[in-house]
Amino acid sequence: MLSNVPGETSPTMSRPRHLTRTRTARLLLGVAAGAMLLPVLPAAPAQADAGEPRRAVETWLTPGSTAITLTGHGFGHGHGLSQYGAQGAAQQGVPWQQIVEFYYPGTTWGAVTGTIRVLITADTGRDVQVVARPGIEVRSLQRNRAWRLPQLPAKKWRLVAAGDDTRVQRTTGGAWRTWRTVPGQAELSSNRGPLTLVLPGARRDYRGTLQSVTSGQGRRQTVNRVGMEAYLRGVVPQEVPALWEPAAVSAQSVAARTYAAFERSHPAAGHYDLCDTTQCQVYGGMDVEHPAATAAIRATAGRGVFHDGRPAFTQFSASNGGHSSAGSMPYLVAQPDPYDGVSGHQYSTWTTTVDDTQVEKHWPAIGDLTSIEVTSRDGNGDWGGRVADMAFVGTTGTARVDGDTVRSTLGLYSDWFTFSVTPRQKGPARQ
Repeated sequence: MLSNVPGETSPTMSRPRHLTRTRTARLLLGVAAGAMLLPVLPAAPAQADAGEPRRAVETWLTPGSTAITLTGHGFGHGHGLSQYGAQGAAQQGVPWQQIVEFYYPGTTWGAVTGTIRVLITADTGRDVQVVARPGIEVRSLQRNRAWRLPQLPAKKWRLVAAGDDTRVQRTTGGAWRTWRTVPGQAELSSNRGPLTLVLPGARRDYRGTLQSVTSGQGRRQTVNRVGMEAYLRGVVPQEVPALWEPAAVSAQSVAARTYAAFERSHPAAGHYDLCDTTQCQVYGGMDVEHPAATAAIRATAGRGVFHDGRPAFTQFSASNGGHSSAGSMPYLVAQPDPYDGVSGHQYSTWTTTVDDTQVEKHWPAIGDLTSIEVTSRDGNGDWGGRVADMAFVGTTGTARVDGDTVRSTLGLYSDWFTFSVTPRQKGPARQ
């Protein structure tokens, strides 16, 4: 749903896209070879309001071999909080409370507490392995009964399925030896610090408990059950740079806390609330914690935003490019953002160039690409805003797609873009 600030922390980005508006286009024909072909767009009708979807057609002809340059704004879907926008606002002295209220208008403040269950997607094995250390307990989730692991020679302990029950085993580096079988599914906890989860090729520390639970298809998965504030310490530094302006990091903390609470009330599965990737929120456990981010989280402790008495769906993205896009909730509004471009970041305006053959490769049914058409935009900002509907037209067919499909297929930063087309110069004739 969401998106980390790219290039600053994790390079991944979620978070996700859509909107509508357009204008008619005519091509400048008869230009000299090699000149850029640009659409001639008529002025919008005087009675048209900003943000009103348009369904005229913009057309770019692509004769022969062509280079297609895309120019765009933003990184991500543009719903809710813009991470670069929050940083720009904080640089201007806007406090975190006002930043949150700007990006989620119509919400009210409330308390978010309790625990959250996070699927650890990197643990792909059939068991849950932790590094052996004093103070670890195993608890049966079925019986709600706990046992302290004994001080036996062990490098690692693990939970592994034994039918519907869980076998608790230890190893000193060789074969696994069973210590006890506990009823039903189970979890590990420690009263002496974090648990060190052994992952394929890595180890990672987690606060809270580590559960071995059944996914519903008979497959075991690892779930970290952790307090909300401790969870945020493993999320916020993954989503924005911890050393950004404290108000921006605090605003991100509120968005992340509320988003987690929303997901908890709409859990992804019966045994966990949300995942630890950009499909939900990026969560790295204790290893990624940063004191500056922890301070920003504490400054907002327990604060979240609500709508109709429930946690809001506080989507966020790296950059909205200067204009947010309308989301699925009434508080995810389309509005100009005066803060997003303040820091002059690279995603405010970006360009990339692809070859016509790349389009033909992704949509082979079109044959040779002859033109590009944008038929609908959302009506917000440059070029009429984000692309809702468009088409790649070729000699053997037409591929009708939305802007987000083009974004993901061509590796663009967002679905807010326009085109220009440059015919490629032919090389000298061979002798």
